[in-house]
Amino acid sequence: MSNMMHIILYAIVPIIVVMLAGYISGKKGIFTADNGKAFNKVVLDYALPAALFVSIVQANRHMLVEDLKLTVISLVVIMACFMAVYFIYAKCFKNTTAADGAIMALVNGSPTIGFLGFAVLEPIFGHTVGVALVVAIVGIVVNAVGIPVGLSLLNNALDKEAAQKAVANGGTVAATAGAAGGSATGKSHRDAGWKAVIHALEQPVAWAPIVAVIWVVVGIPWPEWLSPSLDLIKGANASMAVFAAGITLSAFKITINWQGILGCILKMIVMPALLLIVGLLFKMTETNLAMMVIAGALPPAFSGIIIADEYDTYVATSTSSLALSVITFIGFCPFWIWFTQFCYQHFLG
Repeated sequence: MSNMMHIILYAIVPIIVVMLAGYISGKKGIFTADNGKAFNKVVLDYALPAALFVSIVQANRHMLVEDLKLTVISLVVIMACFMAVYFIYAKCFKNTTAADGAIMALVNGSPTIGFLGFAVLEPIFGHTVGVALVVAIVGIVVNAVGIPVGLSLLNNALDKEAAQKAVANGGTVAATAGAAGGSATGKSHRDAGWKAVIHALEQPVAWAPIVAVIWVVVGIPWPEWLSPSLDLIKGANASMAVFAAGITLSAFKITINWQGILGCILKMIVMPALLLIVGLLFKMTETNLAMMVIAGALPPAFSGIIIADEYDTYVATSTSSLALSVITFIGFCPFWIWFTQFCYQHFLG
């Protein structure tokens, strides 16, 4: 119980306080949504890449081999959940479209590892290389795989919706023209998909951990005197990310509905549960298993809300689902820590 209290006081309460400060600042107009985007850019382009790089280069090859299992499981389970969310919202409801499904996949199919990863995991598991590797691995899955796939699905859905409207408005002539241009549309869609992947890999938050892993694999010793130069900007990562998340939430109108609640269930219960089950089946180490499950239980990705707002698609429901997930995370975080320990001790201990 004392361990749970420590987690609540040192990992969850600080996040709530800082996020609430950002939310109130946004509502009062002290900071605007544009300010929040600027803070997010500092986090994603500078602070987080620095934190990931300087932490990973202090690892060794043995640690990377141990984390290979974590990498494969994270990729497979998170992307399976991502696609499941997409199909549920795209196909199972009469009032939703494929574009809505893509938005919900970008939100509830991805944990906000870049914003809250270090802020949650370090107070629980310490300032270790293992934490950085988990944040890096899940971050690459979310940013270099999930976002390009989600954008590809979203653009494809919006293209089809536009084509259907054109056919409906233009009749047979438009239908014929659309059929004639079908192959060109498919080619442009594939090109857009590859561009999304390349764009994601060009971001510092994606290539910085990859370069760090290559550094470790090659076996180049890391000069310790270089670390302080990165530690200063690295220190801004968690606090600025959480504060910016509060500002981002304040910019959207939050209305709770049952589709938003379903998204919360898929993100906060289904994803970490599947990560736990697969991790147990493949006999992961207790610490790596716990970190992976907590990473999967993090609230939905804030980047999905930003994309929803830019495309003006399913904004109200995705935002309500994110807000509900942030609130319920207060209870789910200690629960998943306890339940993971309980399952590990009974099945693998």
